[in-house]
Amino acid sequence: MHAITIPEPGGPEALVWAEVPDPQPGEGEVLVEVTASAVNRADIMQRQGFYDPPPGASAYPGLECSGRIAALGLGVSGWAVGDEVCALLAGGGYAEKVVVPAGQLLPVPQGVDLKRAAALPEVVCTVWSNVFMVSHLRPGETLLVHGGSSGIGTMAIQLAKAVGAKVAVTAGTKEKLERCAELGADVLINYREQDFVAEVKDATGGAGADVILDNMGAKYLDRNVQALAVNGRLAIIGMQGGRKGELNIGTLLAKRGAVSATSLRARPLEEKAAIVAAVREHVWPLFDGGHVRPVVDREMPMSEAAEGHRVVEESGHIGKVLLVTS
Repeated sequence: MHAITIPEPGGPEALVWAEVPDPQPGEGEVLVEVTASAVNRADIMQRQGFYDPPPGASAYPGLECSGRIAALGLGVSGWAVGDEVCALLAGGGYAEKVVVPAGQLLPVPQGVDLKRAAALPEVVCTVWSNVFMVSHLRPGETLLVHGGSSGIGTMAIQLAKAVGAKVAVTAGTKEKLERCAELGADVLINYREQDFVAEVKDATGGAGADVILDNMGAKYLDRNVQALAVNGRLAIIGMQGGRKGELNIGTLLAKRGAVSATSLRARPLEEKAAIVAAVREHVWPLFDGGHVRPVVDREMPMSEAAEGHRVVEESGHIGKVLLVTS
């Protein structure tokens, strides 16, 4: 088979479409013939040499995919060769075939075609686990999403609205904010021109956001705490704004706030399986009703993954960029 390899860390040109050995499913695993994968920020960090795959994971980038089951490993039940699926991966999605633990498989949801299903597993599992399983967003509360036009952001808007929450988003252009509004965002904040703390407080009568989903890390830490409501929850899922920031414990205590920080890739298999199962139970029915849909900016051949990385690094996209095998 062919896969995107990284012989040496570097820029997008470091991604090489090469012939590699076919993977073989072990016990509890399935082999998926990949139709599409999607570009995530973690893939870019891996290409740059900053985010190695966890032990035992594929060396190739790609944290999600869609495709058809080609073979079943020992002990796998509930799936059959030929089933159309999408999957959460620890790596290996940028390839023609990938081995997946059976607990990380999802059926392609109703109303979504096979290619576009590749845009779902990583973002849905990230949003559901952080916003709902950890931060417990409830109907009537306010969610602030940084990077509202990203893959994570576009999904967070839709899921929060589906449960009856109010959604505020930050983005850097009028076009991106307009797309967020189309998905249901109530409060639109251009972070280049507006102070998100003031805007969120103004939109909530001074209360602040009950839950904040943050991809920036250090750069926004202090202002995120300022923007929290009493009993608010800050969920940090990225470090685009740096690793180390100063936290005002006094402000956090006064608000009885909570700060959580999670990653998905290196979690134990049983934790990933529990998240995937919760997503299948709670989120997948929303696709059937048309309440949620994947947001795809563009698709391109997987062999041109370097261009996909350039697009995402320039932040000119809205939603996900897909890499398609054929």
